[in-house]
Amino acid sequence: MKAIGFVDYENIWQGLHDSGCRLTPEEFIQLLEDYAEIIEVDLIAVYLYANFDKEEFWRTQTAFEKKNIFTRHVYGKNSFVNTDLRQNAADTELMLEVQEILLTRKDAADIYLLFTGDGDFLPLIRRIKAWGKEVRVIGVKNKIHHLLYPYCETFNVFGDLLKKDAPKYKPEEDLAQGLEIIAKMQLKLPYVASTKVRSTISRELGRTISEVKEFIQYLLAENYLLEREYHDPNLVIKKTKIYILNLTNPNLATMLADYMDQLSFRIARLTPENQ
Repeated sequence: MKAIGFVDYENIWQGLHDSGCRLTPEEFIQLLEDYAEIIEVDLIAVYLYANFDKEEFWRTQTAFEKKNIFTRHVYGKNSFVNTDLRQNAADTELMLEVQEILLTRKDAADIYLLFTGDGDFLPLIRRIKAWGKEVRVIGVKNKIHHLLYPYCETFNVFGDLLKKDAPKYKPEEDLAQGLEIIAKMQLKLPYVASTKVRSTISRELGRTISEVKEFIQYLLAENYLLEREYHDPNLVIKKTKIYILNLTNPNLATMLADYMDQLSFRIARLTPENQ
């Protein structure tokens, strides 16, 4: 059976990135080919949609083209109305291309493979099926819209293909550096908001959001970190979640010996109900 793949690349890339997977274009293409082999189809073409102006996608378009992937650069700026973003631009381009193939080359493929987790593609799926074609949705685990569930053979295709060979993240390896980052934030900021901690650690350690969340849970479980609710009258909801270094932890005291006096003074300045 003949198949054509349509890749909502930004959707898939972000899902994989959040899950801790960093794939080169070549590795990603290999996964597509492996999947086609598993389901026993002849993958005659792959169309891939992304805004290649984005920093994280620089130079990837050439890599995809060299592997015979048909790339579609979905640019971000709309000069006609002077807006910075074209909402759902990739979705629109993908839908139009699928319908063009259905109308002009309806015998080109028996199966349409949609690599996405975006629920906005449900009308397109219905249109493809109305033409008597089979549709399979391949998304990232926990990133697939529930409306697409009936069209997913499995919810963890990429995980199955990767066979979980990637090394497991070990939060303890980031312990010393991560604690120092939080300590510096504790000394610099009035309070250390949980969202600020996650974004800063992700940026400075080069970790995915999924890995950062695991790291924070490790710090909480090992009593390196305390979680509190902070009352801030400047916020709309007047409160936020903050993290405070647990200075009573002997291991933390050893690793942050040079910061302990300053940290003790700074944390003591927090109001009692926020400690």
